[in-house]
Amino acid sequence: MENFRKVRTSEEESPLPFPDLPPGVVEMKVKEGSKIRNLMNFAMAQLELRGSRQIVFSGSGRAVTKTITCVEIMKRKLGGLHQVTKVRYKTLLEVWENQNPLPGGPAQNLTVHKNVPSISILLSRDPLDPNQTGYQPP
Repeated sequence: MENFRKVRTSEEESPLPFPDLPPGVVEMKVKEGSKIRNLMNFAMAQLELRGSRQIVFSGSGRAVTKTITCVEIMKRKLGGLHQVTKVRYKTLLEVWENQNPLPGGPAQNLTVHKNVPSISILLSRDPLDPNQTGYQPP
């Protein structure tokens, strides 16, 4: 792999794993480089100022721990939030380019499919169905 460099990474888009979400629910897509302070300021403004009743935090790969941290901070600050957690795998597609191609030969690319863990957490001020898997009461 020392002769290859990563050219592009893309992840397959998948719908949120929560059926029956109201339209316009706020989705916080947490990335590895996201700043927790910025995420929390936006999320708190959505719940307090805009009056949203539900918010979804989602992250994959190395952002899973940051996603959980954001949710725990939100629960501590607001209190009384119902939670549903869904864990699954996402497929990442990485394209690697050969840096030392053979002279006169075609450029060789390598495509790698990676399965990375992903988490989606729904926080709601309204009661949720306590029988669904991943439910946590306030």
